[in-house]
Amino acid sequence: MQAVQFAEWRTDRVNEFILEREQYLEKDTRYNPDVVDANSTFSTSAYLKVPGQTYGGKIDSIAGKRGKVKKDTAEVNVYAGVDKGILLPSYRLPTETEWEYAALALAGEREYNAYRGKKKYPWSGEYTRSDERRTEGDQLANFKLGKGDYGGIAGWSDDGADITIQVKAYPPNDYGVYDMAGNVAEWVSDVYRPIVDDEANDFNYYRGNVYLKEVIGEDGKAQVISPDQLVYDTLPNGKVLLKRIPGQLELQPVDEEETFLRQNFTQSENRNYRDGDLASSRKYTEQGSKSPEELAEAFPGSSAMYDAPQTPRVTLDEEGNKIRKKDKSSKRTSLITDEVRVYKGGSWKDRAYWLDPAQRRFLPQYIATDYIGFRCAMTRLGSKSKNKKTARHKRRG
Repeated sequence: MQAVQFAEWRTDRVNEFILEREQYLEKDTRYNPDVVDANSTFSTSAYLKVPGQTYGGKIDSIAGKRGKVKKDTAEVNVYAGVDKGILLPSYRLPTETEWEYAALALAGEREYNAYRGKKKYPWSGEYTRSDERRTEGDQLANFKLGKGDYGGIAGWSDDGADITIQVKAYPPNDYGVYDMAGNVAEWVSDVYRPIVDDEANDFNYYRGNVYLKEVIGEDGKAQVISPDQLVYDTLPNGKVLLKRIPGQLELQPVDEEETFLRQNFTQSENRNYRDGDLASSRKYTEQGSKSPEELAEAFPGSSAMYDAPQTPRVTLDEEGNKIRKKDKSSKRTSLITDEVRVYKGGSWKDRAYWLDPAQRRFLPQYIATDYIGFRCAMTRLGSKSKNKKTARHKRRG
């Protein structure tokens, strides 16, 4: 959850900088305390939809040279909309499919359009040591070599680190991406299920969609969250999380108007769509006498399907004291719920088995560890490569 919020924050900060660089905003606007405060922040999505309300409606007073043009005798505000093509797409967590594709980097294993050789890790070959002449025998990732052995034998056989180490300490894979195995494991955006149902969709498969739409006001414009509309959420571990902040667009779940006759989704909540395994078609519960409505209330999300513990909750009583509720049943058979997300790759505390890009594990999305990190991805529109393809070999006449 923190990784997702960081990606959103990064998107806004980068695009805010771009607007200053391209002179749609005054220089150093993002540092101006008279403009930016807790109640008037910059949001990329809000800027593209209702630019006049950016910075709490102060944006017109801080327009740069390109942010205003003279029209007849008056000055008109100009905004960098999608048509200008200068704002970047949103940063986000990669999907599991994207992460695995980037980690495996099969480009170096191709001959024409066929794969050759074997590749178990992000690098070529089936071993964790380098076979290059200059670095022969060196470990190619930071991982746990054996029981209690987080670094290796001192000297040339050492992998160079016992816990995390700085980025680029090991060679990149064939896509030029560093640390796709070892050092830290990485969150991806998918909700975990035992089976990846690629029959439902094999194009950049992703599980976890919750479809939302913008709230449109009476004036026909998208609504922006005001300071008195802050919504907080108490996580199962008791921490309080701010869902949306002032300046962002107000969102709500899609309704029947959007889902009527749609083929790809029929409701806002789609994390359980076509789970693809037998367990998801059953209701594992001890209370067989409960009605479907009572069952859904007692076991929210996928808990009823997988016989997972009920989600722990922290609430406040009338006197403001915290009440912690936890499922104490010893008969649960799974930890799979809608709140668990996939993480990929091995870390400094994992054996080599987990360095294989195909391996997958899961953890509740509200838990942080010292061995799981993340990296941002971005959707690119257009061709797969900026360079035009050329024939490697031409037939001789």
